[in-house]
Amino acid sequence: MTDYAELLDRLASAVGDVHPWTGEPVPEPCTADGIAAAESTLGFPLPPLLASLHTRIADGGFGPDYGLLPLREAVARYGAQRRGGADGGEDWPWPEGVVPTADLGCAMLACVDFRSEEARVLLFEPNPGEADLAWCVLAPSLSAWLTAWLDGTGWFGDEEFVDDLAPWPDYRARAAAHI
Repeated sequence: MTDYAELLDRLASAVGDVHPWTGEPVPEPCTADGIAAAESTLGFPLPPLLASLHTRIADGGFGPDYGLLPLREAVARYGAQRRGGADGGEDWPWPEGVVPTADLGCAMLACVDFRSEEARVLLFEPNPGEADLAWCVLAPSLSAWLTAWLDGTGWFGDEEFVDDLAPWPDYRARAAAHI
């Protein structure tokens, strides 16, 4: 068992057959081949907890707000954002290694920083209109973010909470690696 075994067990118990907001059926888990294909396309491995979520719980369709994206969609969005910039266009380069992971509505995305050892979760919130203001640290790790969701203690839809989030200081340096 991994260090995430208890969290995965809690998530498996909490996730039903249908997403509570969308009414859509929760997808079947991803296969090991699906993980390998995603990693090949991305050019780097998935954080272990994220890979386990997709292979053990479901391939997206559960979690905060509109839920985790299916792995193929997350990979496709990452590629599109890296090629064309964030919602603000080329003036908003998408940071390397930051993969959209969950749709939070209103153009906001929860993104996992694949380059951080703890799989930090970042909020991409383009609505302020400036690239430097669009990136905040949502949670120090993927496990902390999911635990907060399960416990009902994190930000999930509270617009005022965004003002309290710390800006992500690495945005400019990581966006400089834009292809």
